[in-house]
Amino acid sequence: MSENTRKDRFSEKMLATPPSGIRKFFDLLIGRDDIISLGVGEPDFTTPWVIREEAYYHLEQGHTSYTSNWGLQELREEIAKYLTKFNLDYNPKKEILVTIGVSEAIDAVLRAILNPGDEIIVCEPCYVSYQPLASLCDTKLIHLDTSVNGFYPTAEQIEKVVTPKTKAIMICSPSNPTGRMIPKEELEKIAEVVKKHQLWVLSDEVYCELVYDDHKHCSIGSFPGMKPYTIVLNGFSKAFAMTGWRIGYVCCPEDLMKQVHKLHQYSTICAPIMSQYGAAEGLRKGFEEVEKMRISYQQRRNLMYKAFIEMGLPCTEPEGAFYIFPDIRPTGLSSEEFFTRLLNEYQVAVVPGSVFGEGGEGFIRCCYATDISKIKIALEKIGKLVASCKK
Repeated sequence: MSENTRKDRFSEKMLATPPSGIRKFFDLLIGRDDIISLGVGEPDFTTPWVIREEAYYHLEQGHTSYTSNWGLQELREEIAKYLTKFNLDYNPKKEILVTIGVSEAIDAVLRAILNPGDEIIVCEPCYVSYQPLASLCDTKLIHLDTSVNGFYPTAEQIEKVVTPKTKAIMICSPSNPTGRMIPKEELEKIAEVVKKHQLWVLSDEVYCELVYDDHKHCSIGSFPGMKPYTIVLNGFSKAFAMTGWRIGYVCCPEDLMKQVHKLHQYSTICAPIMSQYGAAEGLRKGFEEVEKMRISYQQRRNLMYKAFIEMGLPCTEPEGAFYIFPDIRPTGLSSEEFFTRLLNEYQVAVVPGSVFGEGGEGFIRCCYATDISKIKIALEKIGKLVASCKK
């Protein structure tokens, strides 16, 4: 580099933003066919045939153009119908926007609501993109450690950290990385705190179809008086096994949506048209396949939970999603040390809990959206590492 090169060639905010904690570890797996990965949060199922067939049809018909910035009207109408299942009422023309996955939706919403100096409460451990995307808005992050309460936030916790500068709170239920759900009665209390302080609540509900036993998904936006404060984030990647299709959506009040829509227009124009047609068909005819996947995940969850308890690693049984978050502190290893030894000595990959924020150190995230035969082998190897640490 020339001595005359400017020293401010890059954005200071981007230079200060660390790379994805998850991707850092998965880069180590590239080209390693000998590794069993319990790390990537991706279904091991292919997208249901009814969805793929619909996309093929529209490709054959030459439907390869842009759509409206809002997304296909038929998809937004199907989303609006679907959301009534959770007692949510959104106008498909003005309050629902189709995005390129939930990730784009989160980024667009944060940029639409946050000003420099605002505060945002992030319930941690959490999905790795929440904190950096908020930080890029020159926002002060309030890290709410939910590990002290079994990995879900409480209204009391939130009330204690709210200040006049607090603008929003980010929640995810069922949770990535823990699989925990916020109990309905606690969610209702959180709703009261939100209304009292007139906060925005970003509710990531992408795992809402993947819940187990007798649990039922509840959206914070369904409580009386919450629609003006709620931003529902959802998509098709997890429940419909459509990760590569990059299709999600955001639902929020019309006045906010006008701002989110502007950013979407400039940054992405629209989600891929074939993905949109496929997603609409998934909402019409795909739930039988979703249920088959959900049952399979529940069986794998049961296997993992039992195995971790038996090997002496405490963990809470996940109510949803497809992750489990065992406590590896009995081994005496840090999260990253456990990850490194498990990868190098036993060829199994997990994710260190530390990458998910406060409360994650001392835990690992294991994804059970993996072939059950591989899960059994991985659990056997994890058990060997745990046993070796206890000698």
